[in-house]
Amino acid sequence: MVLQLFDTATRQVREFHPARSGTASIYVCGATVQGVPHIGHVRGALNYDVLRRWLVHSGLDVLFVRNVTDIDDKILTKAAEASRPWWEWAATHERAFEDAYAALGCLPPSATPRATGHITQMIELIQRLIDSGHAYAAGGDVYFSVASFDGYGALSGQRMEDVQQGESQAEGKRDHRDFTLWKGSKPGEPSWPTPWGPGRPGWHLECSAMATAYLGSEFDIHGGGVDLVFPHHENERAQSLAAGDGFARYWLHNAWVTMSGEKMSKSLGNVVAIPEMLRRYRPVELRAYLIQPHYRSTIEYSDAALSESAQGYRRIEQFLRRVRGSSGDVRVGRVPAEFAAALDDDLGTPHAFAVLHNTVRDGNAALDASDGDKALELAETVRAMVDVLGIDPLSEQWAEDTGTEAAALSRLVDAMLADRQQARADRDFALADQIRDRLAAAGISVEDTPNGPMWTVRD
Repeated sequence: MVLQLFDTATRQVREFHPARSGTASIYVCGATVQGVPHIGHVRGALNYDVLRRWLVHSGLDVLFVRNVTDIDDKILTKAAEASRPWWEWAATHERAFEDAYAALGCLPPSATPRATGHITQMIELIQRLIDSGHAYAAGGDVYFSVASFDGYGALSGQRMEDVQQGESQAEGKRDHRDFTLWKGSKPGEPSWPTPWGPGRPGWHLECSAMATAYLGSEFDIHGGGVDLVFPHHENERAQSLAAGDGFARYWLHNAWVTMSGEKMSKSLGNVVAIPEMLRRYRPVELRAYLIQPHYRSTIEYSDAALSESAQGYRRIEQFLRRVRGSSGDVRVGRVPAEFAAALDDDLGTPHAFAVLHNTVRDGNAALDASDGDKALELAETVRAMVDVLGIDPLSEQWAEDTGTEAAALSRLVDAMLADRQQARADRDFALADQIRDRLAAAGISVEDTPNGPMWTVRD
């Protein structure tokens, strides 16, 4: 089966065929580094990391670019409120985002361009748009003329009469639907020299210039959150096509993480920050929670749902460690056809996880039946699946994941439960009961399920 992806531009699931044989090129809108990252920010990064891993597993070389927006109205405002230089504020929070991505197992991008490092490319793009009649300068600002581009609104479904950019109607702006490519300088703000006067780039301009600088005038996939479809990606697409670039051949958008039905954002005050989350859960458990739902489905965050997901991951981990303890090394095998079909179907991670958990269940049954050969075969299949998903507990990254109290507790409890499972397989029920009683005395409740034991810390 060929990988199929839902393309926002055509509103259809399309077969994915890269423009260049053997290579897939992906540009993902990265963070506007204005504050500490929360799980809503990193969800998309994890979704596209799984896509990248699946493309690599399928035999493609992947060029993966994720930008950093390090100059923006919000950054300038927050830095000023904190009485700190804008560049220092941006750099500090860029490191926080990079730390979060790395902690959650995202592969490093092929390139991580910053907006401020690509002013030359942005000026060149503006000049192309002015020369072709799609942009105009007015009082130090430069605007894109929306009416000049016939395909405007095709990505988002916006009708021309309904377009609202969310920008003020500045003097010299010919049409309220036009959007800013270049902002003329203001006192106290950073600026760069241009033929139209000093200033700084508009947000939409930045990504068009950076994407084509690294991936060429036409590339395969442009990804980002669903909140970016309009105006950001609509405007990116318009200015890039108007300039003569083929730009993105597929547009992918991941859904939000919500709390009480609202998009997770700093302005709503319902943020679950990554540093706090990683004090409560292991990074690999948080990763598994965020990638299991379909990337186009909204995640309604709750502690209960995250705890349940963590328990599911621990069953996978416990099974693999149990097999390794009895059989020695567990190699990475081959993914089953049903798992591959799930990911080829628009990155269907819910079905992929179902295949994974069913295989773990069968593996535990084989262990309980003392069928070591079957258990090892299934464990190797499990390792193949978790390797693609980036959550392999026996991998070098996660094998020593002991940096938090939650990690230490999990390893201790899982080791005791593995001993209990072995005792039950040996029909030493007295020892099995003794282990369970010791856990209970420590405040750990154990529930035996068809997929193996689940444990929770009693309140």
